[in-house]
Amino acid sequence: MDYQRKKKLTYLTIGLIFLFSGVEYAVILPTIWRYLQTLEADPYFLGLALSAFSLSGLLSGPLFGYWSDRTRTTKKIILLSNLFEIIGNFMYFMGYSKWLLLSSRLVAGIGTGAGSSIFGFLTRSTTSEDRATVFAAVMASRQAGLLIGPAFNIFLRLCDFHLGPFVVNKYTAPGLFMFLLWILLQLAVVFMYWDLPPMESRMTYCSSKHNGEENVHGFDEDEVQEEVKPLITSQEFVASYSSVMTSNLSKNHKSAVSNNSLNHIDSPLESHVATPSPELHRSFINSSSCQEFLREEVVVLLAAQFITLFNQTALETMVTPLTQKYFNFKELENSVMYCLGGVVVIAGFLFVRWLSRHVAERVVLAIGLTICNISCIWCLIFLANPLGGFSWQLTEFIIGVFLQVLGLPFVAVAQVSLFSKVTSERSQGFSQGVRRSVGGLATILGPLWAGGLTENMYVMMGAMVALLVMLT
Repeated sequence: MDYQRKKKLTYLTIGLIFLFSGVEYAVILPTIWRYLQTLEADPYFLGLALSAFSLSGLLSGPLFGYWSDRTRTTKKIILLSNLFEIIGNFMYFMGYSKWLLLSSRLVAGIGTGAGSSIFGFLTRSTTSEDRATVFAAVMASRQAGLLIGPAFNIFLRLCDFHLGPFVVNKYTAPGLFMFLLWILLQLAVVFMYWDLPPMESRMTYCSSKHNGEENVHGFDEDEVQEEVKPLITSQEFVASYSSVMTSNLSKNHKSAVSNNSLNHIDSPLESHVATPSPELHRSFINSSSCQEFLREEVVVLLAAQFITLFNQTALETMVTPLTQKYFNFKELENSVMYCLGGVVVIAGFLFVRWLSRHVAERVVLAIGLTICNISCIWCLIFLANPLGGFSWQLTEFIIGVFLQVLGLPFVAVAQVSLFSKVTSERSQGFSQGVRRSVGGLATILGPLWAGGLTENMYVMMGAMVALLVMLT
Protein backbone atom coordinates (compact mmCIF):
# COMPACT_ATOMS: atom_id res chain seq x y z
CA MET A 1 0.00 0.00 0.00
CA ASP A 2 1.42 3.41 -0.96
CA TYR A 3 2.33 6.03 1.62
CA GLN A 4 -0.38 8.53 0.68
CA ARG A 5 -3.12 5.93 1.15
CA LYS A 6 -1.69 4.89 4.52
CA LYS A 7 -1.59 8.52 5.60
CA LYS A 8 -5.22 9.16 4.60
CA LEU A 9 -6.47 6.03 6.39
CA THR A 10 -4.43 6.87 9.50
CA TYR A 11 -5.82 10.41 9.65
CA LEU A 12 -9.33 9.05 9.04
CA THR A 13 -8.92 6.70 12.00
CA ILE A 14 -7.73 9.56 14.21
CA GLY A 15 -10.80 11.52 13.17
CA LEU A 16 -13.00 8.57 14.17
CA ILE A 17 -11.33 8.38 17.58
CA PHE A 18 -12.17 11.99 18.35
CA LEU A 19 -15.62 11.64 16.76
CA PHE A 20 -16.48 8.71 19.03
CA SER A 21 -15.16 10.52 22.09
CA GLY A 22 -17.57 13.35 21.32
CA VAL A 23 -20.45 10.92 20.75
CA GLU A 24 -19.71 9.23 24.11
CA TYR A 25 -19.90 12.55 25.94
CA ALA A 26 -23.13 13.50 24.15
CA VAL A 27 -25.02 10.22 24.72
CA ILE A 28 -24.02 9.66 28.35
CA LEU A 29 -24.19 13.17 29.82
CA PRO A 30 -27.95 13.76 29.26
CA THR A 31 -28.98 10.53 31.06
CA ILE A 32 -26.33 9.87 33.69
CA TRP A 33 -28.08 11.86 36.43
CA ARG A 34 -31.37 9.96 36.12
CA TYR A 35 -29.38 6.73 35.82
CA LEU A 36 -27.72 7.49 39.16
CA GLN A 37 -31.11 8.27 40.68
CA THR A 38 -32.37 4.78 39.76
CA LEU A 39 -29.38 3.42 41.69
CA GLU A 40 -30.31 5.54 44.73
CA ALA A 41 -27.24 7.78 44.43
CA ASP A 42 -26.94 11.07 46.29
CA PRO A 43 -26.75 14.29 44.23
CA TYR A 44 -23.02 14.69 44.84
CA PHE A 45 -22.45 11.43 42.94
CA LEU A 46 -23.11 13.24 39.66
CA GLY A 47 -20.16 15.52 40.29
CA LEU A 48 -18.03 12.54 41.33
CA ALA A 49 -18.88 10.59 38.18
CA LEU A 50 -18.13 13.51 35.86
CA SER A 51 -14.94 14.43 37.71
CA ALA A 52 -13.74 10.81 37.79
CA PHE A 53 -13.72 10.69 33.99
CA SER A 54 -11.65 13.88 33.79
CA LEU A 55 -9.37 12.87 36.67
CA SER A 56 -8.26 9.54 35.18
CA GLY A 57 -7.68 11.22 31.82
CA LEU A 58 -5.65 13.92 33.57
CA LEU A 59 -3.36 11.28 35.10
CA SER A 60 -3.08 8.93 32.12
CA GLY A 61 -2.35 11.63 29.50
CA PRO A 62 1.27 12.37 30.50
CA LEU A 63 1.99 8.65 31.02
CA PHE A 64 0.76 7.67 27.56
CA GLY A 65 2.55 10.68 26.08
CA TYR A 66 5.84 9.71 27.74
CA TRP A 67 5.40 6.15 26.47
CA SER A 68 4.92 7.35 22.89
CA ASP A 69 8.00 9.60 23.16
CA ARG A 70 10.15 6.68 24.26
CA THR A 71 8.87 4.17 21.70
CA ARG A 72 7.97 6.56 18.82
CA THR A 73 4.82 4.46 18.30
CA THR A 74 1.17 5.26 18.97
CA LYS A 75 -0.78 2.31 17.57
CA LYS A 76 -0.22 0.06 20.60
CA ILE A 77 -1.09 2.94 22.93
CA ILE A 78 -4.36 3.61 21.10
CA LEU A 79 -5.28 -0.08 21.16
CA LEU A 80 -4.63 -0.21 24.91
CA SER A 81 -6.57 2.98 25.61
CA ASN A 82 -9.51 1.69 23.56
CA LEU A 83 -9.58 -1.40 25.81
CA PHE A 84 -10.14 0.87 28.79
CA GLU A 85 -12.99 2.57 26.90
CA ILE A 86 -14.52 -0.81 26.01
CA ILE A 87 -14.31 -2.14 29.58
CA GLY A 88 -15.48 1.13 31.12
CA ASN A 89 -18.54 1.40 28.90
CA PHE A 90 -19.49 -2.23 29.52
CA MET A 91 -19.30 -1.55 33.26
CA TYR A 92 -21.55 1.46 32.69
CA PHE A 93 -23.99 -0.80 30.83
CA MET A 94 -24.06 -3.34 33.69
CA GLY A 95 -24.97 -0.69 36.26
CA TYR A 96 -25.54 -2.89 39.30
CA SER A 97 -24.69 -0.12 41.75
CA LYS A 98 -23.72 3.54 41.93
CA TRP A 99 -20.14 2.51 42.81
CA LEU A 100 -19.85 0.39 39.68
CA LEU A 101 -21.14 3.33 37.66
CA LEU A 102 -18.56 5.63 39.25
CA SER A 103 -15.81 3.08 38.57
CA SER A 104 -16.94 2.76 34.96
CA ARG A 105 -16.34 6.45 34.31
CA LEU A 106 -12.99 6.24 36.05
CA VAL A 107 -11.89 3.33 33.82
CA ALA A 108 -13.25 4.87 30.61
CA GLY A 109 -11.47 8.14 31.39
CA ILE A 110 -8.09 6.37 31.23
CA GLY A 111 -8.74 5.81 27.53
CA THR A 112 -8.82 9.54 26.85
CA GLY A 113 -5.11 9.71 27.76
CA ALA A 114 -4.23 8.47 24.28
CA GLY A 115 -5.10 11.92 22.98
CA SER A 116 -1.71 13.22 24.12
CA SER A 117 0.06 10.50 22.11
CA ILE A 118 -2.07 11.32 19.07
CA PHE A 119 -1.28 15.03 19.22
CA GLY A 120 2.39 14.16 19.64
CA PHE A 121 2.17 11.90 16.59
CA LEU A 122 0.48 14.64 14.54
CA THR A 123 3.16 17.12 15.58
CA ARG A 124 5.97 14.83 14.47
CA SER A 125 4.32 13.83 11.19
CA THR A 126 3.28 17.27 9.94
CA THR A 127 5.13 20.40 8.92
CA SER A 128 4.76 23.50 11.07
CA GLU A 129 2.85 25.22 8.24
CA ASP A 130 0.19 22.49 8.05
CA ARG A 131 -0.09 21.75 11.76
CA ALA A 132 -2.85 24.22 12.67
CA THR A 133 -4.93 22.98 9.73
CA VAL A 134 -4.62 19.36 10.86
CA PHE A 135 -5.36 20.18 14.50
CA ALA A 136 -8.45 22.15 13.49
CA ALA A 137 -9.79 19.19 11.52
CA VAL A 138 -9.18 16.80 14.43
CA MET A 139 -10.89 19.10 16.95
CA ALA A 140 -13.81 19.61 14.58
CA SER A 141 -14.26 15.82 14.53
CA ARG A 142 -14.93 15.79 18.28
CA GLN A 143 -17.37 18.67 17.93
CA ALA A 144 -19.15 16.73 15.19
CA GLY A 145 -19.50 13.86 17.67
CA LEU A 146 -20.98 16.23 20.23
CA LEU A 147 -23.41 17.42 17.57
CA ILE A 148 -24.65 14.02 16.36
CA GLY A 149 -24.54 12.33 19.77
CA PRO A 150 -27.93 13.63 20.95
CA ALA A 151 -29.49 12.22 17.78
CA PHE A 152 -28.53 8.70 18.91
CA ASN A 153 -30.33 9.28 22.22
CA ILE A 154 -33.58 9.64 20.29
CA PHE A 155 -33.32 5.93 19.42
CA LEU A 156 -31.56 4.72 22.55
CA ARG A 157 -34.33 6.06 24.80
CA LEU A 158 -36.74 3.60 23.11
CA CYS A 159 -34.73 0.54 24.22
CA ASP A 160 -36.58 -1.71 26.66
CA PHE A 161 -35.52 -5.38 26.58
CA HIS A 162 -33.28 -7.94 28.25
CA LEU A 163 -29.91 -9.17 26.98
CA GLY A 164 -29.23 -12.28 29.03
CA PRO A 165 -29.02 -11.17 32.67
CA PHE A 166 -28.73 -7.49 31.71
CA VAL A 167 -31.51 -4.96 31.33
CA VAL A 168 -31.30 -2.68 28.28
CA ASN A 169 -33.24 0.53 28.83
CA LYS A 170 -32.80 4.23 28.11
CA TYR A 171 -30.23 4.51 30.91
CA THR A 172 -28.07 1.45 30.22
CA ALA A 173 -28.35 1.59 26.40
CA PRO A 174 -25.76 4.41 26.00
CA GLY A 175 -23.15 2.20 27.70
CA LEU A 176 -23.93 -0.76 25.42
CA PHE A 177 -23.97 1.51 22.36
CA MET A 178 -20.54 2.98 23.14
CA PHE A 179 -19.21 -0.49 24.02
CA LEU A 180 -20.05 -1.65 20.48
CA LEU A 181 -18.74 1.55 18.87
CA TRP A 182 -15.35 1.26 20.61
CA ILE A 183 -15.06 -2.38 19.51
CA LEU A 184 -15.63 -1.26 15.90
CA LEU A 185 -13.03 1.45 16.37
CA GLN A 186 -10.59 -1.11 17.73
CA LEU A 187 -10.90 -3.03 14.47
CA ALA A 188 -10.44 0.19 12.50
CA VAL A 189 -7.20 0.93 14.38
CA VAL A 190 -5.88 -2.59 13.73
CA PHE A 191 -6.49 -2.47 9.96
CA MET A 192 -6.39 1.25 9.08
CA TYR A 193 -3.81 2.87 11.36
CA TRP A 194 -0.06 3.02 10.71
CA ASP A 195 2.74 4.57 12.73
CA LEU A 196 3.93 6.92 9.99
CA PRO A 197 7.59 7.99 10.15
CA PRO A 198 8.15 11.48 11.60
CA MET A 199 9.24 14.35 9.38
CA GLU A 200 12.85 14.17 10.57
CA SER A 201 13.04 10.45 9.77
CA ARG A 202 11.64 11.04 6.29
CA MET A 203 14.15 13.81 5.73
CA THR A 204 16.99 11.53 6.78
CA TYR A 205 15.49 8.74 4.70
CA CYS A 206 15.51 10.81 1.53
CA SER A 207 19.22 11.58 1.88
CA SER A 208 20.15 8.03 2.89
CA LYS A 209 18.18 6.54 0.00
CA HIS A 210 20.32 8.49 -2.43
CA ASN A 211 23.34 7.03 -0.67
CA GLY A 212 22.16 3.50 -1.38
CA GLU A 213 20.97 2.64 2.14
CA GLU A 214 18.12 0.25 2.84
CA ASN A 215 14.54 1.57 3.10
CA VAL A 216 13.63 0.72 6.68
CA HIS A 217 10.08 2.08 6.63
CA GLY A 218 8.79 0.13 3.68
CA PHE A 219 7.75 3.18 1.62
CA ASP A 220 8.80 3.80 -1.96
CA GLU A 221 11.24 6.66 -2.55
CA ASP A 222 8.91 8.54 -4.90
CA GLU A 223 6.05 8.33 -2.40
CA VAL A 224 8.08 9.70 0.47
CA GLN A 225 9.67 12.43 -1.64
CA GLU A 226 6.23 13.47 -2.86
CA GLU A 227 5.02 13.71 0.72
CA VAL A 228 8.07 15.64 1.91
CA LYS A 229 8.16 18.36 -0.72
CA PRO A 230 8.29 21.09 1.95
CA LEU A 231 11.26 19.39 3.62
CA ILE A 232 12.28 20.77 6.99
CA THR A 233 15.50 22.63 6.54
CA SER A 234 18.31 22.28 9.02
CA GLN A 235 17.58 25.74 10.42
CA GLU A 236 13.88 24.94 10.90
CA PHE A 237 14.74 21.60 12.44
CA VAL A 238 17.10 23.16 14.96
CA ALA A 239 14.66 25.99 15.69
CA SER A 240 12.05 23.47 16.82
CA TYR A 241 14.45 22.40 19.55
CA SER A 242 15.60 25.90 20.41
CA SER A 243 14.05 25.64 23.83
CA VAL A 244 16.19 22.73 24.90
CA MET A 245 19.44 22.85 22.93
CA THR A 246 22.41 25.12 23.24
CA SER A 247 23.91 26.90 20.28
CA ASN A 248 26.79 24.44 20.29
CA LEU A 249 24.46 21.47 19.91
CA SER A 250 22.54 23.33 17.20
CA LYS A 251 25.70 23.93 15.20
CA ASN A 252 26.75 20.31 15.59
CA HIS A 253 23.33 19.10 14.51
CA LYS A 254 23.33 21.27 11.41
CA SER A 255 26.80 20.04 10.55
CA ALA A 256 25.69 16.45 11.01
CA VAL A 257 22.73 16.90 8.67
CA SER A 258 24.94 18.60 6.07
CA ASN A 259 27.54 15.83 6.25
CA ASN A 260 24.87 13.17 5.86
CA SER A 261 23.38 14.87 2.81
CA LEU A 262 26.85 15.06 1.20
CA ASN A 263 27.27 11.31 1.53
CA HIS A 264 30.05 11.75 4.09
CA ILE A 265 32.40 13.41 1.62
CA ASP A 266 35.74 14.08 3.29
CA SER A 267 36.04 17.70 4.31
CA PRO A 268 38.78 19.65 6.03
CA LEU A 269 36.17 20.76 8.56
CA GLU A 270 34.85 17.28 9.29
CA SER A 271 37.50 16.47 11.84
CA HIS A 272 36.65 19.59 13.84
CA VAL A 273 32.85 19.04 14.05
CA ALA A 274 31.59 16.40 16.44
CA THR A 275 28.03 15.06 16.36
CA PRO A 276 26.52 14.89 19.85
CA SER A 277 26.06 11.33 21.06
CA PRO A 278 22.47 10.07 21.52
CA GLU A 279 23.16 9.56 25.24
CA LEU A 280 24.35 13.16 25.67
CA HIS A 281 21.42 14.53 23.69
CA ARG A 282 18.89 12.43 25.63
CA SER A 283 20.28 13.39 29.01
CA PHE A 284 20.33 17.05 28.02
CA ILE A 285 16.68 16.97 26.95
CA ASN A 286 15.62 15.12 30.11
CA SER A 287 17.37 17.68 32.33
CA SER A 288 15.71 20.53 30.43
CA SER A 289 12.17 19.12 30.23
CA CYS A 290 11.06 20.59 33.56
CA GLN A 291 12.59 23.99 32.83
CA GLU A 292 10.83 23.96 29.47
CA PHE A 293 7.40 24.26 31.09
CA LEU A 294 8.51 27.32 33.11
CA ARG A 295 9.32 29.45 30.06
CA GLU A 296 7.05 32.44 29.52
CA GLU A 297 5.51 31.39 26.22
CA VAL A 298 4.81 27.85 27.49
CA VAL A 299 3.20 29.16 30.69
CA VAL A 300 1.00 31.54 28.66
CA LEU A 301 -0.23 28.74 26.38
CA LEU A 302 -0.91 26.43 29.33
CA ALA A 303 -2.83 29.30 30.94
CA ALA A 304 -4.81 29.68 27.70
CA GLN A 305 -5.66 25.97 27.83
CA PHE A 306 -6.80 26.18 31.45
CA ILE A 307 -8.74 29.45 31.29
CA THR A 308 -10.64 28.72 28.07
CA LEU A 309 -11.71 25.24 29.24
CA PHE A 310 -12.51 26.54 32.72
CA ASN A 311 -14.77 29.21 31.24
CA GLN A 312 -16.31 26.79 28.74
CA THR A 313 -17.26 24.16 31.34
CA ALA A 314 -18.43 26.84 33.77
CA LEU A 315 -20.69 28.24 31.04
CA GLU A 316 -22.02 24.76 30.20
CA THR A 317 -22.84 24.21 33.88
CA MET A 318 -24.52 27.62 34.21
CA VAL A 319 -26.54 27.58 31.00
CA THR A 320 -29.22 24.98 31.84
CA PRO A 321 -30.17 26.46 35.24
CA LEU A 322 -30.26 29.88 33.59
CA THR A 323 -32.56 28.77 30.77
CA GLN A 324 -34.84 27.04 33.26
CA LYS A 325 -35.01 30.12 35.49
CA TYR A 326 -35.65 32.77 32.85
CA PHE A 327 -37.07 30.90 29.82
CA ASN A 328 -38.55 27.70 31.31
CA PHE A 329 -36.58 25.55 28.85
CA LYS A 330 -37.11 21.78 29.02
CA GLU A 331 -34.97 18.92 27.65
CA LEU A 332 -36.08 19.51 24.04
CA GLU A 333 -35.27 23.22 24.06
CA ASN A 334 -31.89 22.60 25.70
CA SER A 335 -31.06 19.87 23.18
CA VAL A 336 -31.87 22.22 20.30
CA MET A 337 -29.72 24.92 21.93
CA TYR A 338 -26.72 22.56 22.27
CA CYS A 339 -27.23 21.35 18.71
CA LEU A 340 -27.15 24.90 17.33
CA GLY A 341 -24.11 25.66 19.47
CA GLY A 342 -22.37 22.62 18.01
CA VAL A 343 -23.10 23.85 14.48
CA VAL A 344 -21.51 27.23 15.32
CA VAL A 345 -18.43 25.55 16.83
CA ILE A 346 -17.91 23.26 13.82
CA ALA A 347 -18.31 26.22 11.45
CA GLY A 348 -15.76 28.06 13.60
CA PHE A 349 -13.26 25.23 13.34
CA LEU A 350 -13.67 25.07 9.58
CA PHE A 351 -13.14 28.83 9.32
CA VAL A 352 -10.04 28.62 11.54
CA ARG A 353 -8.76 25.77 9.37
CA TRP A 354 -8.94 28.12 6.37
CA LEU A 355 -7.69 31.19 8.25
CA SER A 356 -4.62 29.42 9.66
CA ARG A 357 -3.31 28.98 6.12
CA HIS A 358 -3.24 32.74 5.59
CA VAL A 359 -2.29 34.26 8.96
CA ALA A 360 -0.03 33.30 11.85
CA GLU A 361 -1.40 31.32 14.79
CA ARG A 362 -0.59 34.24 17.08
CA VAL A 363 -3.09 36.37 15.13
CA VAL A 364 -5.70 33.58 15.34
CA LEU A 365 -5.17 33.40 19.11
CA ALA A 366 -5.56 37.20 19.44
CA ILE A 367 -8.84 37.09 17.48
CA GLY A 368 -10.17 34.29 19.67
CA LEU A 369 -9.26 36.05 22.91
CA THR A 370 -10.90 39.26 21.70
CA ILE A 371 -14.16 37.44 20.94
CA CYS A 372 -14.07 35.60 24.30
CA ASN A 373 -13.47 38.87 26.18
CA ILE A 374 -16.42 40.54 24.45
CA SER A 375 -18.56 37.48 25.20
CA CYS A 376 -17.71 37.36 28.91
CA ILE A 377 -18.21 41.10 29.37
CA TRP A 378 -21.54 40.85 27.55
CA CYS A 379 -22.63 37.97 29.82
CA LEU A 380 -21.52 39.90 32.92
CA ILE A 381 -23.60 42.89 31.92
CA PHE A 382 -26.71 41.23 30.48
CA LEU A 383 -26.93 37.65 31.82
CA ALA A 384 -26.03 38.21 35.46
CA ASN A 385 -29.22 40.31 35.72
CA PRO A 386 -31.18 40.14 32.42
CA LEU A 387 -32.94 43.33 31.39
CA GLY A 388 -36.21 43.88 29.51
CA GLY A 389 -38.97 41.49 28.60
CA PHE A 390 -38.83 37.86 27.45
CA SER A 391 -37.80 38.60 23.85
CA TRP A 392 -35.01 40.99 24.84
CA GLN A 393 -33.73 38.62 27.52
CA LEU A 394 -33.66 35.75 25.03
CA THR A 395 -31.78 37.94 22.53
CA GLU A 396 -29.22 38.89 25.20
CA PHE A 397 -28.75 35.22 26.05
CA ILE A 398 -28.35 34.09 22.43
CA ILE A 399 -25.76 36.79 21.66
CA GLY A 400 -23.69 35.93 24.76
CA VAL A 401 -23.66 32.18 24.12
CA PHE A 402 -23.05 32.66 20.38
CA LEU A 403 -19.97 34.82 21.00
CA GLN A 404 -18.66 32.38 23.61
CA VAL A 405 -18.84 29.31 21.36
CA LEU A 406 -17.58 31.32 18.36
CA GLY A 407 -14.35 32.31 20.12
CA LEU A 408 -13.48 28.81 21.34
CA PRO A 409 -12.21 27.35 18.02
CA PHE A 410 -9.83 30.27 17.49
CA VAL A 411 -8.23 29.92 20.92
CA ALA A 412 -8.24 26.10 20.97
CA VAL A 413 -6.55 25.58 17.60
CA ALA A 414 -4.04 28.41 17.99
CA GLN A 415 -2.87 27.45 21.46
CA VAL A 416 -2.39 23.74 20.69
CA SER A 417 -0.53 24.52 17.44
CA LEU A 418 1.69 27.13 19.09
CA PHE A 419 2.31 24.82 22.04
CA SER A 420 3.62 22.12 19.69
CA LYS A 421 6.08 24.65 18.26
CA VAL A 422 7.48 26.10 21.50
CA THR A 423 8.09 22.70 23.11
CA SER A 424 10.58 20.05 22.11
CA GLU A 425 9.41 17.76 19.32
CA ARG A 426 11.35 14.85 20.85
CA SER A 427 9.14 14.94 23.97
CA GLN A 428 5.98 16.08 22.22
CA GLY A 429 3.81 13.24 23.55
CA PHE A 430 4.63 14.04 27.16
CA SER A 431 4.27 17.78 26.54
CA GLN A 432 0.83 17.30 24.97
CA GLY A 433 -0.06 15.08 27.93
CA VAL A 434 0.83 17.90 30.33
CA ARG A 435 -1.23 20.33 28.25
CA ARG A 436 -4.24 18.01 28.25
CA SER A 437 -3.85 17.41 32.00
CA VAL A 438 -4.02 21.16 32.58
CA GLY A 439 -7.20 21.15 30.50
CA GLY A 440 -8.52 18.21 32.52
CA LEU A 441 -7.97 20.14 35.73
CA ALA A 442 -9.95 23.02 34.23
CA THR A 443 -12.86 20.71 33.32
CA ILE A 444 -12.96 19.54 36.94
CA LEU A 445 -12.78 22.99 38.55
CA GLY A 446 -15.03 24.84 36.06
CA PRO A 447 -18.27 23.00 36.91
CA LEU A 448 -17.47 23.15 40.63
CA TRP A 449 -17.01 26.94 40.41
CA ALA A 450 -20.16 27.56 38.41
CA GLY A 451 -22.27 25.01 40.28
CA GLY A 452 -21.67 26.76 43.59
CA LEU A 453 -22.37 30.26 42.26
CA THR A 454 -25.46 29.90 40.10
CA GLU A 455 -27.23 32.30 42.49
CA ASN A 456 -24.35 34.79 42.46
CA MET A 457 -23.71 35.41 38.79
CA TYR A 458 -21.71 38.60 39.26
CA VAL A 459 -19.01 36.78 41.23
CA MET A 460 -18.96 33.81 38.84
CA MET A 461 -18.83 35.86 35.63
CA GLY A 462 -16.54 38.49 37.16
CA ALA A 463 -13.88 35.88 37.88
CA MET A 464 -14.17 34.53 34.31
CA VAL A 465 -13.73 38.02 32.88
CA ALA A 466 -10.72 38.68 35.14
CA LEU A 467 -9.03 35.44 34.03
CA LEU A 468 -9.57 36.28 30.34
CA VAL A 469 -8.28 39.83 30.70
CA MET A 470 -5.18 38.54 32.48
CA LEU A 471 -4.59 35.96 29.73
CA THR A 472 -5.05 38.56 27.00
